[in-house]
Amino acid sequence: MVRSTAPPMWLGLIVAGAAILVETLLVVVLRSLAPMDTFGVVYLLGALVVAIGWGTGLAAVTSVVSALCFGYFREWPNDSFDPADLRNWVVIGVFLVVALMANTLAGVARARAAEADLTAERQAALRRVATAVAKGLPPHDVFSAVTTELTQIFSTGNALLVRYESDGTAQVLAVCVEAGLPKMPVGERFSHGDDGITGKVWRNRRAARMDSHDDVEGSAAARVRTLGLHSGVGAPIVVDGGLWGAAVVASAVPAAFPLDTEARLTEFADLVAMAVANAQARSDLHASRTRIVTAADDARRRLERDLHDGAQQRLVSLALKARTTELSLPAGQDAVGAQLDEIVQGLGDVSEELRAISRGIHPAILSKGGLGPALRSLACHSAVPVELVLDVPGRLPDQVEVAAYYVVAEAFTNAARHAHAELVKVRVKAADGRLDLVVEDDGAGGADPANGSGLIGLVDRVEAVGGHLWVNSVAGVGTSLAATIPCAA
Repeated sequence: MVRSTAPPMWLGLIVAGAAILVETLLVVVLRSLAPMDTFGVVYLLGALVVAIGWGTGLAAVTSVVSALCFGYFREWPNDSFDPADLRNWVVIGVFLVVALMANTLAGVARARAAEADLTAERQAALRRVATAVAKGLPPHDVFSAVTTELTQIFSTGNALLVRYESDGTAQVLAVCVEAGLPKMPVGERFSHGDDGITGKVWRNRRAARMDSHDDVEGSAAARVRTLGLHSGVGAPIVVDGGLWGAAVVASAVPAAFPLDTEARLTEFADLVAMAVANAQARSDLHASRTRIVTAADDARRRLERDLHDGAQQRLVSLALKARTTELSLPAGQDAVGAQLDEIVQGLGDVSEELRAISRGIHPAILSKGGLGPALRSLACHSAVPVELVLDVPGRLPDQVEVAAYYVVAEAFTNAARHAHAELVKVRVKAADGRLDLVVEDDGAGGADPANGSGLIGLVDRVEAVGGHLWVNSVAGVGTSLAATIPCAA
């Protein structure tokens, strides 16, 4: 198999010498069986091996030495090598031609092997980046994976991923730097309107290089010099037909990158663009989901407040007026008094119903007392007996408490209304910057979030705050919900 790169030269010299020695011994031994010329082809074997493995120079030397050995030992020990004998030079010429042909073929094979290695390397890098996206890692982790792969592919310790902003700046999304060099912080913005790499990529929409930043004006080039970098190559990242950003590789050594770096970097940028787009889309989806959930929670709070401060207070006021009117009736108005009393009772019932509704929309106890008291209140009002184990010291971020509360509330509702459970067990623990929540019932099971149940809303709610929700519901066994929510302040 032809390798993409040649082994060390010292190894080639050893192989060439050993091949010539073995070939000579073999020919000397075998010449008793047939004329010496019959085995001359044996001397070509070493030259072919060296040509395939080490290239033209060593192959030519091996071919000449092999031809001389063949010419010398062909008549040995009767006659010695005669430089004037045309046959000897013909042999040397044939050996050289064969070696050159073998080297040419080996060069083609080696180039193809190198291309295959580069393709496999790019594909492996792309798979690793795509895996990071598929795992749902945050965009900054995906972008960091991209810069790491860039340093591996281009054998440099420095890589940068930037996104072009609408205000004429480029924002740093991820950076890899070699040890000992200052690191450009993620999130830094700089103008890309000068003659630096990112400026050239932005203006021309194609790969660009800078073999030196020493004489380049502009803030971006000056920033590069402060980072101790000399040369670099950048390629555009195009997402949905628009210029999204640029991938840049740089070197702290005052030497230019190979001539094919632009083409290779452009190919990689084209491959990674889809992964970048997916990561960006996932980030946008998460932000959109968070906005929707937050807006819904705000609407719940406003509705709860409006019901409490508006409709409920109005009903209480009307009930008091009706009661006052009832008490002020003159004697003999028993029928009217009975009707007023009925109205007062009805207003009180409606007020209680609104209070229960507002408690379900957004319980005031959650805002005032926190998750622990709110879950205890839920357990007390549950239609199914509840075993509640709480380990939640202090208050948690509001969005975490709201998400956990509604997970438990929905689980209680499902256990009573659909699963017909006889017992629900709840375990809640906040520790190490996260909230772990498990709700299990012994009901009918068979719940499937894909069927459009309220579980879909719970998944959205939990994932909107960066958490994960798992549902395990086996028919006839029961249903369990498990949620993990980051709750670091």
